[in-house]
Amino acid sequence: MVNMQSVLTILALIVAGAPIALLGILGLSALVGRRLSERTTSGIVQLAIFAGLFAALSILAIMLVNGERHIPIDVGNWVVVPHYHFSLKLVFDRLSVPFVILSFILCGTIGAFASRYMHREPGFGRFFVLYALFLSGMVVTSLSDTIETLFAGWELVGLSSALLVAFFHERPAPVRNGFRVWCVYRVSDAALLIAAITLHHLTGEGDFDKLMGTGPDSLGWPLGKASVTGNQALAVGFLLLIAAAGKSALVPFSGWLPRAMEGPTPSSAIFYGALSVHLGAFLLLRAGPLLESSMWLCAAVVALGLITALFASLAGSVQTDIKSALCFASLTQVGVIVAEIGLGLRYVALVHILGHGFLRTLQFVRAPTLLQDYRSMENAIGEQLPHMTDPLQRLLPERLRLWIYRFAQERGYLDSFLDVYVVGPVLQFFRRCDAWERQWTDWLSGDRSRESDQVTAVRDAFDDLL
Repeated sequence: MVNMQSVLTILALIVAGAPIALLGILGLSALVGRRLSERTTSGIVQLAIFAGLFAALSILAIMLVNGERHIPIDVGNWVVVPHYHFSLKLVFDRLSVPFVILSFILCGTIGAFASRYMHREPGFGRFFVLYALFLSGMVVTSLSDTIETLFAGWELVGLSSALLVAFFHERPAPVRNGFRVWCVYRVSDAALLIAAITLHHLTGEGDFDKLMGTGPDSLGWPLGKASVTGNQALAVGFLLLIAAAGKSALVPFSGWLPRAMEGPTPSSAIFYGALSVHLGAFLLLRAGPLLESSMWLCAAVVALGLITALFASLAGSVQTDIKSALCFASLTQVGVIVAEIGLGLRYVALVHILGHGFLRTLQFVRAPTLLQDYRSMENAIGEQLPHMTDPLQRLLPERLRLWIYRFAQERGYLDSFLDVYVVGPVLQFFRRCDAWERQWTDWLSGDRSRESDQVTAVRDAFDDLL
């Protein structure tokens, strides 16, 4: 008789191992200088997607047949030191399984689309290496049962996203925007890392079943009782909210999302429109017991979600290119999803994520041909198509309408706000520290050193990127 636990372990390893194997094959072929043909690359990508998706659907079927709601897979301890251990654990529950299936389906769709969209592109192989890196990060993040494992997947997603924004590195704008995205992600990653360290200090564990409770609810949702007090939950939850805001482009970090449109259309569709932008909401869903432990934290989540939705709705209404309009439309829905999570409507939020991911992927993929069809219709009728006017505009005074339009056109001045009040003071502080260090070393050496031209050039380049 076949051991069901062994079958589940094998299927779980296939789900997690398929994208990692894809990354290894594509990455090693590029490192050794043996470029794979476009047809071979596309075939390997589709094979890995099919294997991972089939294994994930098989686990879902087993869960439904056997009535399983929470299947942990313990791969073993990787690091064991006094007062700390890091174990690689995966979990299949009513949150992780839908999210990982969504990742495989959408990545498979975009993989097939990109194999034709990127045809004869010089960076064809590089695109699919970053694609595999992103898919690996999404799967690891979705299935993680420890906060360390989630952080590892979180980092892979951030790295691949920033590199894909800067994909066309022969032009200055993509590189500058990719650097912007990377800086925002650094803030998000730092908040998540501090939250992980704090939880370890408070509970001595990094496992979600120890941090968030072990008992799922009646429908199988991974919701128990947090093992921290209300004040501790508020502090850690605030850090997780910052991490979610940076990854999901919530206010005040919304400026990176339209900048991400510099990447190829397939990356815009799958990363910034469907999957990556929902990772912040996924983190809040996974940390549901922390939200339940603090009323103020729930209120902050709802307020941030509604503010983001309102801001994105205003900014999206004045965009002049279709990809920016779609990215703000996506951000509007993400804000609503976050508000749903704060209100405790977690099943509604999960269904909203799944539906919105499919819809937005289709819209981004359709966007290039939609513009061509739009122009063909205008040429056929000999005039521009009529535009819809918001009837609420007539109810507002003209000066207020102009102010709202200027505010939306400048995207809420969020980039300028971060530059002046966040980036500027940080740069000034570290430059002051650099000056103090040079004065100290000059005093110790008895000689006045001068900055080299290389250091000056690097500093000037850094200022230009900001």
